[in-house]
Amino acid sequence: MEIIKDVWDFFQNQILGMKWLNELIGNGLSALGLDINSRWIGSIQFFAYDVIKITVLLCFLIYSISYIQSYFPPERSKKILGGFHGIGANIVAALLGTVTPFCSCSSIPLFIGFTSAGLPLGVTFSFLISSPMVDLGSLVLLMSIFGAKVAIIYVIVGLIIAVVGGTIIEKLRMEKHVESFILTAGSVDIESPELTRRDRLTYAKEQMLSTFKKVFPYILIGVGIGAVIHNWIPEEWVANVLGSENPFGVVLATFIGVPMYADIFGTIPIAEALFYKGAQLGAILSFMMAVTTLSLPSLILLRKAVKPKLLALFIAICTIGIVVVGYLFNVIQTIIV
Repeated sequence: MEIIKDVWDFFQNQILGMKWLNELIGNGLSALGLDINSRWIGSIQFFAYDVIKITVLLCFLIYSISYIQSYFPPERSKKILGGFHGIGANIVAALLGTVTPFCSCSSIPLFIGFTSAGLPLGVTFSFLISSPMVDLGSLVLLMSIFGAKVAIIYVIVGLIIAVVGGTIIEKLRMEKHVESFILTAGSVDIESPELTRRDRLTYAKEQMLSTFKKVFPYILIGVGIGAVIHNWIPEEWVANVLGSENPFGVVLATFIGVPMYADIFGTIPIAEALFYKGAQLGAILSFMMAVTTLSLPSLILLRKAVKPKLLALFIAICTIGIVVVGYLFNVIQTIIV
């Protein structure tokens, strides 16, 4: 068992966490005669380390996930979802969301397509909630910072929110609150051409380059904010606002995250910096969930497809779920970290 633990720790710290890279950059800066303990040089080290680490993981993950995604084009996904009923359909939709686009804005066109195709509204909302909130990328990146327990529980509770949220919307029969052009659009059932292995590899490469170009600016912004938090903001400030001393830290983190727009890759460095400054784990994860699921641009886009009452219900379900999950993680933090 000790050998397995050592192997896992090496994988988590050196492969996923790339601690060797941080040491290498620190040694390089020191060799140039720079003091890595100073704020400015420490910020440079944090920025360089996180940008390189996240970029490497990002490209690998997007390439791998896009290859898997090539087996689930919209037509096939629609057929898969159409074969399930009841809560089973919500579960499959939530799981399908883990191998689809990385941000809420890119998930909404698929949500519209599924709804137009006649899939149950609750099922399509389960997909819409899970797609930006939990994906294979978030699992690996969270493992690199917080460890496997936190990452796995995060994904599980995210899927639960998606399933419960979609089920509630289904039970309330909210179809009349979908814009009429969505319901009357119908769908054309076009069979996707069978892709060869080479086609799938080409598709994965194109998706990797396309997604990387879109999210890289947010990575730079996120890492920049993380570097400022890590090296310039006093720990007492973070602890007072998002630490155990503030019982409303989770709620505050959730509402701070809503106006922002980023994906999981942009929020990870901010989460990392907040964690090392003393913020509670639940508040950090609530912030991440709010940014990726309830960003203002995605809500504006979603409003084009649904009426205000359904949009308000979606926001309420996600917000309550995110806050509950945040307090849950605060309670179990000492056990899983």
